[in-house]
Amino acid sequence: MSDRRGSRAWKVTGPGGAVAVKANSPDADTAHAKAAEMAQEDDHLLHLTEAGALTPGYRVGAGAWDGGRWLAVNWVDGVPAWRAFTLARGPEGDRPSVRPWLLGIARTWAERLALMHAAGWAHADVQPTNTLIINDGRAELIDYALACHPDHAPLVPYRGAITHTTAPEIAEALLTTPDDTHVTATPAADVWGLGASLFWCWTGHRPVAYEDDAQREDKLRAIAKSATIPLDSVRPWPFPEFEDFITACLQADPAARPSAEALASC
Repeated sequence: MSDRRGSRAWKVTGPGGAVAVKANSPDADTAHAKAAEMAQEDDHLLHLTEAGALTPGYRVGAGAWDGGRWLAVNWVDGVPAWRAFTLARGPEGDRPSVRPWLLGIARTWAERLALMHAAGWAHADVQPTNTLIINDGRAELIDYALACHPDHAPLVPYRGAITHTTAPEIAEALLTTPDDTHVTATPAADVWGLGASLFWCWTGHRPVAYEDDAQREDKLRAIAKSATIPLDSVRPWPFPEFEDFITACLQADPAARPSAEALASC
């Protein structure tokens, strides 16, 4: 399915169903780091399953091979959030059937995060690519490699994930600590990432303005200022309830953001 950033992924189908298999690219410059990340994700899946944040059957297997590490998980039959929102991003998305569908995605996305947060974990990589939308409008999380727990020592220091959905406080921490220092992501940062992802997928704009070709440090500095683009200036059509959901997630103060549990039930 993909071969980028030092890792490869396949969909494998057999008598028992379909699984997603990931492995590091053995000849990539990042082979060692990606193998460690793969081992870390497997460790996270075991802990999250034990804590009840994941269904026991999600993790299928993992191990070593000649070129590094591999990991297999149950196949989630959905489409990435960005692609799922295609209709909603245009004016034709303003229809009665789309509104409850969008709210259902937002609430189930928050629900999946709430399960992790209740167990003391943060996903730490909340973004459109790591969330798949099922046909009935449910969101499912994938890719737990960067998940964080305050009492769980990482194999690979967390230095943020995709820049565009990075919470302001995480951006500030990344800018003010050495590159090899672990920064622990929090549930509140996940909530900001949820709001940023919904903002991005619905409007087609990232929530913080910066040039596409800007250096990552410059993008992080812009995010750390907590100045988001006014949602009503870029929304494709008015939807007050959905806009309120997104705006609540994007509060600059982490303490002012609602919990994922509260968002799931709103």
